[in-house]
Amino acid sequence: MGWLEFAAAYAAFFITHSLPVRPPLRPMLQTALGPRGFTLAYSALSLAALAWLIVAAGRAPFVPLWNWAPWQLYVPLVAMLPVCLILALAIARPNPFSFGGALNAKFDPARPGIVRLHCHPLLLALALWATAHAVPNGDLAHLILFCTFAIFAILGTRLVDRRRQREMGDTWQKLRSEVARTPLWPPSLTGDDALRLVAGLLLYATLIWLHPALIGVSPLP
Repeated sequence: MGWLEFAAAYAAFFITHSLPVRPPLRPMLQTALGPRGFTLAYSALSLAALAWLIVAAGRAPFVPLWNWAPWQLYVPLVAMLPVCLILALAIARPNPFSFGGALNAKFDPARPGIVRLHCHPLLLALALWATAHAVPNGDLAHLILFCTFAIFAILGTRLVDRRRQREMGDTWQKLRSEVARTPLWPPSLTGDDALRLVAGLLLYATLIWLHPALIGVSPLP
């Protein structure tokens, strides 16, 4: 299949990523699945499409752009720890500033959690994941893959900010100001945060364990 499968997987990812969040499809799906069910189903669909895209990039013709070196493996190995922790702290948590939030009406700007660090934690995790994985994958297909996601994540923060500011009006700036007034350090951790951090560590260990079976290469040096 080669480049054809890569192009098909590329198109499938962006279609499954964009269509379900656009009206009138999103309100219909949220009514049928509920807000949390929609978020979970959308996340699962996006992850499945992402997995196919990564596999397709590995099957594409190999066009080397730079030489591989053993040290490059440490870049994603180190970066994926904060990625997993960010995901654990962000998924299914209230976040009115970005996509992927759940029960946003319950968001407390005095206890913003991971939102105090970054208003778009899922996009931050995506940018870190993509940039780190581009380093040891110095061929054309993987560079296209990871650079696209990194650029999408970086530009996506501005696009989502504009959309949410338009939707929320003055409330957007009021909440942002209240969040900015909370101390960045030391972080205020709840029992739920502690459990989520443990879940993030388990996710990190699981990804290392499953990486050879899912991707076909070991992430360890």
